[in-house]
Amino acid sequence: MGSGQVTSTSGPFDFQGKHVTVAGLGVSGVPAAKALHARGAVVTVVNDGDDARAREQAAELEALGITVRLGDGSSLPEGTELVVTAPGWQPGKPLFRAAEQAGVPVWGDVELAWRLRGPDAAPWLAVTGTNGKTTTVQMLASILKAAGLRTAAVGNIGVSLLDAVLGEQEYDVLAVELSSYQLHWAPSLRAHSAAVLNLAPDHLDWHGSMEAYARDKGRIYEGNKVACVYNVADRATEDLVREADVEEGCRAVGFTLGAPGPSQLGVVDGILVDRAFVENRQKNAQELAEVSDIHPPAPHNIANALAAAALARAFGVPATAVRDGLRAFRPDAHRIAHVADLDGVAYVDDSKATNTHAAEASLAAYEPIVWIAGGLAKGATFDELVAKSAKRLRGAVLIGADRALIRDALARHAPEVPVVDLDRTDTGAMLQAVTEAKRLARPGDTVLLAPACASMDMFTNYNQRGDAFAAAVRELGA
Repeated sequence: MGSGQVTSTSGPFDFQGKHVTVAGLGVSGVPAAKALHARGAVVTVVNDGDDARAREQAAELEALGITVRLGDGSSLPEGTELVVTAPGWQPGKPLFRAAEQAGVPVWGDVELAWRLRGPDAAPWLAVTGTNGKTTTVQMLASILKAAGLRTAAVGNIGVSLLDAVLGEQEYDVLAVELSSYQLHWAPSLRAHSAAVLNLAPDHLDWHGSMEAYARDKGRIYEGNKVACVYNVADRATEDLVREADVEEGCRAVGFTLGAPGPSQLGVVDGILVDRAFVENRQKNAQELAEVSDIHPPAPHNIANALAAAALARAFGVPATAVRDGLRAFRPDAHRIAHVADLDGVAYVDDSKATNTHAAEASLAAYEPIVWIAGGLAKGATFDELVAKSAKRLRGAVLIGADRALIRDALARHAPEVPVVDLDRTDTGAMLQAVTEAKRLARPGDTVLLAPACASMDMFTNYNQRGDAFAAAVRELGA
């Protein structure tokens, strides 16, 4: 596999005079190149693309004295002693094979940020999982702020870890979102505490197998100091905890939507309860917040809140801060966002549900549902999703390139559910989809956009798809 495992010892690294190749420009490559150059490294940036944006970024770096090679991200520059890669570059690329053969270590931007931390740097509370990472990290940051701590939500969330580590702002603790890509290239990362929220097939084209994907997710637990937080309902996350090599005294802490056992957080009569970070956890429990403090209180979002609370409690945050932080938090757009009520029907935008696991969680939150779904399947199958959700469906409206896969699954597992198959990809398609959904819905129903697919066949991204849905709802309402 990739040479991310070549060097696993962390610690100070003298970059002065070292020949470092940075693979990829973009959000992570440019700050990495600048940080390395500032520490005396001889930096060469290689990039597959050679478009206007890449040339603009190249010019910025070349002005500093950094060498940039556009249109060639495959060959390893002569004399390279370290490769620092953008997280999305696949491990099988020729550049990494060449590095492995030459005994050259490969780090990601997260590994670089970890190595560049100062001796008194803020500890990391880290979160990964197939779905829910961003929401959980934002909830965690909100709870930490409510406790009066200097913090930020960083990592795969859009705020560069390098910027957070090297910036002038001082932090007490960082809430860090990490993707499986980032974890693959971060061999020496050691978090204070970490959570794996869930595991479902995703990015298998990148990792090569579900086992490899899970193994990279599980890296987040390596060397944890206080708590490895796992999902009681997802046995695979607990298995990763068992396999992890952690510091002496680090504990496994579960979260569950049911009543918690000792060393778990859970829910009792609408109350979020902690039986992990209390005195005599065999007998005692601490009330943290009410389910009504979570927005929206959908089951998977309650699970996110419990994971965030577990990490915050592992850091010593008081129960009142958990409550106040959850009350203050509002999720980003297009995550089970209530758009409007029209004629007694609720319209909900969960365009961020870009895979079957996320869509299943979304569908579990409502009943009865007129489901708007479809897009790019990315190799996914839909039988399990449809079979689990069939009893909740009033109807389905299908859009996008791979809608036939969902249509066939509905025919097999929910033949009584009426299906509208829209064979159009123009800008008016979403309005027609919402119009058809309105026709199928009855008062008390929810029209739910939870596509279970990526958006790029019809839209720039899931944000644009969600905006189109909300605009269509507003147009019908007018």
